[in-house]
Amino acid sequence: MRIALDAMGGDNAPKEIVAGAIKAVQAFPDIEILLVGDEKQINSYLTDKTRISVLHTEEQILATDEPARAVRRKKDASMVLCANEVKEKRADAFISAGNTGALMATGLFVVGRINGIERPALAPTLPTISGAGFLLLDVGANVDAKPEHLVQYGIMGSIYMEKALGIQNPRVGLLNIGTEEKKGNELTKKTFEELKNAPVNFIGNVEARDLLDGVCDVVVTDGFTGNMVLKTIEGTALSMFKMLKEVMTSSLKTKLAAGMMKPQLKGLKNKLDYSEYGGAALFGLNAPVIKAHGSSDSNAIYNAIRQTRDVVKSEVIGTIKTTIENKG
Repeated sequence: MRIALDAMGGDNAPKEIVAGAIKAVQAFPDIEILLVGDEKQINSYLTDKTRISVLHTEEQILATDEPARAVRRKKDASMVLCANEVKEKRADAFISAGNTGALMATGLFVVGRINGIERPALAPTLPTISGAGFLLLDVGANVDAKPEHLVQYGIMGSIYMEKALGIQNPRVGLLNIGTEEKKGNELTKKTFEELKNAPVNFIGNVEARDLLDGVCDVVVTDGFTGNMVLKTIEGTALSMFKMLKEVMTSSLKTKLAAGMMKPQLKGLKNKLDYSEYGGAALFGLNAPVIKAHGSSDSNAIYNAIRQTRDVVKSEVIGTIKTTIENKG
């Protein structure tokens, strides 16, 4: 299995990208990593070249670039070359921590959309109290959506959770302002009716306050709402730990208590850390494309590679194609 990795994408590139790649090949003997980017910069951090190769380019897409225009004009950008490797079947999947909009444009223009999928969805796995996590889609690939798009999100998310994560008959919930069937706007009301007839284990409407309790395995919503939920959860977790740190360092007594509780506090932090679950998959494309967080460190990159390996091995994309064809 060969995974193309954008070595120049993200706030900590290429150092943390390279470190994550090295950690991954040491953990998984069945993968090869192609690092795409400035060879000189990459090699300054590449201490182990076992099953790691480099495709040189000095061009990259910046966070400030207009996504679609950058993808069209910067043909030799590291992100675009990663996508070309997948398109030409020299790689099975690709990962980038770079510009999210550019990654979605690259996926659509270069890798291509699955026949029958109208809109791809960006889907991260977010933490739950139990540690199992839940898949949230869409979180911003499309700010507007129709009921048929949300139904397809539910199908793709269900397949991923079952095939890649081994969750049997995953529960699919529709994010809404109440659990009653008639709640919500026209989009959610129509989607509710269509999801009842979809090939998924639809459990009905779910509320945002219950997501971290693990009310379901797959949460379906439009990209506008999903992005706000994602940012709220991330912001709440960061603020909570900031407040906890202030309290635990406010006096000698609390500092001593914090020292005794350090392992437990670290475990709690890891449970709420999005990077432990991997990146956000861009579902609906002809091959696995994973968006790692822009601030990813080596551990986050490692987990994104682990996640990508699981998607390829479990043939998630092939199953989505088959299911959508049979549904049509």
